[in-house]
Amino acid sequence: MPLHHNPGKVVILGTGGTIAGRAQRAGDNVGYTAGQVPVSELVSSIPSLANVAVELEQVAQVDSKDMDFALWKRLADRVVHHVGRDDVQGVVITHGTDTIEETAWFFHHVLNPVKPVALTCAMRPASALVPDGPQNLADAVSVVLDGRVSGVTVVCAGLVHAPEHVTKIHTYRTDAFDSGEAGPIGVVEEGQLRVFWSPNPGQADEGLWPAVRSADQLPRVELLVSHADADGHVVRAMLNDTLAPPLRGLVVAGTGNGTLHARLAAALDEAQARGVIVWRGTRCVRGRVLPGGASSMPLASPSALKARLSLALDILKAA
Repeated sequence: MPLHHNPGKVVILGTGGTIAGRAQRAGDNVGYTAGQVPVSELVSSIPSLANVAVELEQVAQVDSKDMDFALWKRLADRVVHHVGRDDVQGVVITHGTDTIEETAWFFHHVLNPVKPVALTCAMRPASALVPDGPQNLADAVSVVLDGRVSGVTVVCAGLVHAPEHVTKIHTYRTDAFDSGEAGPIGVVEEGQLRVFWSPNPGQADEGLWPAVRSADQLPRVELLVSHADADGHVVRAMLNDTLAPPLRGLVVAGTGNGTLHARLAAALDEAQARGVIVWRGTRCVRGRVLPGGASSMPLASPSALKARLSLALDILKAA
């Protein structure tokens, strides 16, 4: 049931990104610098938030292409803190679009909060003639206040996406995100959430968050793509690189139903023989890899990109 009748406080955590970007001229939607506008300025420009109890915190000011494990940990720590407060109904995070799906998956995988945690973003900087960030931010607050969708979501262009399905599919359009065959959880219409389907409430892995908090870095897991004329040189170079941390895992986005070029598959077999965990996914935008075929490699899900993070977290916990 919607919680508009007695809403709690919404904590908005700023991390930078395009939503906080600024360009030299208003008509420039590409040549901007991300992470320039403080979250307090973003919120003050949105009239609909004037009567909402919000608490603001600037956690970082980065271009999300540079998101890393250290910042994930710092941001997750703030989410845990605020979600645990009785006076807080939920958390909104302003984030860059480039890695928002990975951050959402990280929070879902590690924290799986029982209260709403909505990540939002923008494809146009705050200095644009018609910025999309203010509406996205207002919509994210509406999702948190509604209360029917708990856990992690990504809110952009009026759509509410689940972290396991959301993918950035366009380089510059304001509706840059898609949830594939599953479709979005719902839409925000004039400040009201309409839910299409409800995600199944998960259960957080109690041992994962402590392992993440105590780690200095994630185990090294690399992402590869199989393609025509592929070979195994990159795999063997990574195996023998003494300057980098030891290679612990590989996720390969295969062709079609996770098929791999024979030369690349041979190198991956060598990697497995040396103790590297190899997961097999697909480079296709839609569909998932179905079991079958000659390969015995575990299947990567929900996508090769997110599986890389899942494998790193699995290895971290096992260590």
